[in-house]
Amino acid sequence: MVTALPKYLVTRGSDEAGTTTITERASRRVIVRHVPPAGFVAQSPVVIDDRWALVEEIRSDGPSPEIRAYRYDLSSGARTDLAQQRALPRISEPEIGAYDGVFAYSSTDSRKRSCLIVAELASLKTRSVTCVADPGYLADPVVSADSVTFSQITAPSTPQRCKRLFTAALSGGPARPIAATKNCIQWSGASLRGATIWSEVGAADPDQYQSKAYLRTGADSPAQSLGQIITGTIIACGNWIHWEVRTVTNGTESFQLQRWQPGLLRPQRIYATPPDTALTAPTCQNNTLILEAAHLGAGPKYTEALQATTA
Repeated sequence: MVTALPKYLVTRGSDEAGTTTITERASRRVIVRHVPPAGFVAQSPVVIDDRWALVEEIRSDGPSPEIRAYRYDLSSGARTDLAQQRALPRISEPEIGAYDGVFAYSSTDSRKRSCLIVAELASLKTRSVTCVADPGYLADPVVSADSVTFSQITAPSTPQRCKRLFTAALSGGPARPIAATKNCIQWSGASLRGATIWSEVGAADPDQYQSKAYLRTGADSPAQSLGQIITGTIIACGNWIHWEVRTVTNGTESFQLQRWQPGLLRPQRIYATPPDTALTAPTCQNNTLILEAAHLGAGPKYTEALQATTA
């Protein structure tokens, strides 16, 4: 399951292309069945609201990598190729951050700069938050109810490589840097109501699966350590910021889903896996957090979808 709304359910097949299906929940009628052509693979998330859905697919192998995005009208199933319509700046990095019909992504402008774009799914209205000169680029956007948080990579593929995090209000205004505990190794993060949780891990670190996480309750507040987390799992949903943690007890591995919101003294644990169970990274839609638990132990192997209301 990719995401769920009161009216629609979005699922992705296990086929190599990742066939994406959008079903009307009440009637179980299939509205959209998006099958990427040969060489392309569908990406997550699917940006969706009560009327529209955006599906992204990429071709990363071969001499001509390409990213395509299509908007579907859920009232009719009609599809629009956004690149051909020139409805919004072309997507240049595969990562998309989304929250209830607002999404953010990277685009390359006419000056070959990488720019962070915030767009509205319904109107396709866009604004450029900031840009960085080539060969630098912007990536890893995470959208919350009021902010977009993203990374800026400068001097890639050199010893001077630097990755920093920034955040900007969705209502407008410039992006501001998120002060790091160690320069140039920030990974990703999420901001909500002035607070930010982010992680740090070096590009040359042998264990990039886990990273050190930190919390600032305000732009000028001191950094508070949250310990080790699973890299790339920080997401804002509703009134909370969530992330995943790996623990090993007596040689047994397990995972936890944790959350925090402004005003709390410490994070809350809201889910812990049984042994031999892995978690996917969480996604958010309509104030609902969604993730999957894969049970891989000696007994029956199966995957179950989990969700939590976060309002």
